[in-house]
Amino acid sequence: MAGIISEPPTLYEMKTAIFIITLLVAVNAGGQTKNAEPNIQEVIQKFGATESQNKIARAKYAFVQDVTVQTIGPTGAVTGEIRRVSEITYDEDGKRIEKIISFPRPTVSGLALTPEDLQDLAGVQPFALTSEELPKYRIDYKGREHIDELDTYVFEVKPLKFVTGERYFQGKIWVDDRDLQVVKAKGQAVPEVGDQRFPHFESYRENIDGNYWFPTYVYADDVLKFKNASKHIKMIVKFTKYRKLS
Repeated sequence: MAGIISEPPTLYEMKTAIFIITLLVAVNAGGQTKNAEPNIQEVIQKFGATESQNKIARAKYAFVQDVTVQTIGPTGAVTGEIRRVSEITYDEDGKRIEKIISFPRPTVSGLALTPEDLQDLAGVQPFALTSEELPKYRIDYKGREHIDELDTYVFEVKPLKFVTGERYFQGKIWVDDRDLQVVKAKGQAVPEVGDQRFPHFESYRENIDGNYWFPTYVYADDVLKFKNASKHIKMIVKFTKYRKLS
């Protein structure tokens, strides 16, 4: 049986229908990809677990730690330097062992590497936010950012409280959104102890052996404001020659 024949749609009606369908497709596609936000708590727990694995793995490697700290004068010229090159290994219990390879007499005045500085070189600047460390920090999600060739989640990190003798990181971390590994940190070691001052720094990681993201480079360019004077310093720390221990 033939149905009722209606008038064909006008060109305006056809264009309007196509526009609406295209708009709906675009909205749905955008909602499924770029606008979709992650489950933040799940991301935090996952990158904490990955950081724990990274820390365990790094303790099975030896590497060279090369630290240079320079004081900078008013004209921008280097006025003094501290240089310390060490080989770092770990014993069977995961205890860090430092063997100094080169430590020339420093040429700076009024500045020295303190026990807290050495703690920071070992832990804060190559910062690892492991599952065990997560409860010590407040972690706030700040959005997404593309750095180099990586898409990352950005988090602000602050210690919840200070325990005497412990060192902490305060600043931001960038987490690869695919592997959920920290690839960059930017901030400062805290708390400041007595008259000591600690520079703001940036720490970068690289993929080692195709599996792990280990710290390879730390950079600081800061003015440390002491009680009676200020010192402009530059610091570079390189972690190189990673090799797996037998």
